[in-house]
Amino acid sequence: MTRIVSMAALVAALSSPVLADNITEPVIEPVPAAPPPPAPYQGGDWTGAYLGGQIGQLDVDPSAGAGGDDVSYGLHAGYNYDFGRFVLGGEVDYDWTDIDLGGAATVDSVLRGKVKAGYDFGRVLAYATGGVAQVDTSLGDETGEFYGVGLAYQMTPQWVLGAEVLEHQFDDIGGSGIGADATSASVRATFRF
Repeated sequence: MTRIVSMAALVAALSSPVLADNITEPVIEPVPAAPPPPAPYQGGDWTGAYLGGQIGQLDVDPSAGAGGDDVSYGLHAGYNYDFGRFVLGGEVDYDWTDIDLGGAATVDSVLRGKVKAGYDFGRVLAYATGGVAQVDTSLGDETGEFYGVGLAYQMTPQWVLGAEVLEHQFDDIGGSGIGADATSASVRATFRF
């Protein structure tokens, strides 16, 4: 019996290092951390081309006869360059309308070429604008000037909502000797490229 116990002890002693080499500790893979949520959009870069639409109110006050106002709607396209806190841009916009000036004439549309200069507050751009406008009426066309102010808010990197108020002056519509002052106020939705 001692022989059997001795043999078993010898086999156990000789096989222990062999079994010990074959036993490896389990490797525990670290669980990757969840990616942090995206930072909220901070805005602030106004450089680039854009295209959008607007709807508003156009009020026309001619130098002779009755004035009128009506809804205007249109399209705009432009390009801004952000110099840091100062933004400079150019834009073309076109508004359709149907304003009756007391039966004497109607105003059909206004085309504008704008220069814009503003201050970059991050997601908000406050700007002044001015340029040349052409009004199309039943009396004929007239080119005049305009100036105004606007405010734009970046909802996302691509979508911008804004508002604009413009004052126009036309001296001699269609050679009729009749001039007009016009005020437009509009809300704008813009897609940036």
